[in-house]
Amino acid sequence: MRKSFLAASLLLVATSAFAAEEPSGCDKFKWPIDRARAALTAPDRTKLESGSVQTALPPNAITLALVAPADAKLPMPPERAPRDGTFAGFTSFKTAPKAGLYTISLSSGAWLDVVQDGHFLKPKAFSGATDCDGIRKTVKFELAASPFVVQVSGARNNSLSIAIQPTDE
Repeated sequence: MRKSFLAASLLLVATSAFAAEEPSGCDKFKWPIDRARAALTAPDRTKLESGSVQTALPPNAITLALVAPADAKLPMPPERAPRDGTFAGFTSFKTAPKAGLYTISLSSGAWLDVVQDGHFLKPKAFSGATDCDGIRKTVKFELAASPFVVQVSGARNNSLSIAIQPTDE
């Protein structure tokens, strides 16, 4: 009984601490977001249906239509199980322009997975903040020059914008 209470207490403290640490405002991102934010809010975003295949990275951000998780047919189950009432989707890219570090930014909250060579890529860095119009999170991944999939889940809306940009580091 004491172990269960202790575990529940630790979980509550950890959850509360994480929620309290959620930064708010565009100036709270760990690196400059101006380029990603401009792409995510530009009127020329390419509109894509979930499951679409791209021959190359689009020159601008994309707006991905999302569906119920059961209908999304994600290539791999997301690393974080989606909650009821959320949306999911994916798009595949035949190749990256060249191997390197890329920043993938999302316009709104969702879980982001990048799949390459049959496995999830681990993020190299992550930054996110609430209350910043047009961008919610930005994640850096090391991509090889081979096909990859960007899949999102747990989104509250049935579409979101995604910017995939080479990192200037």
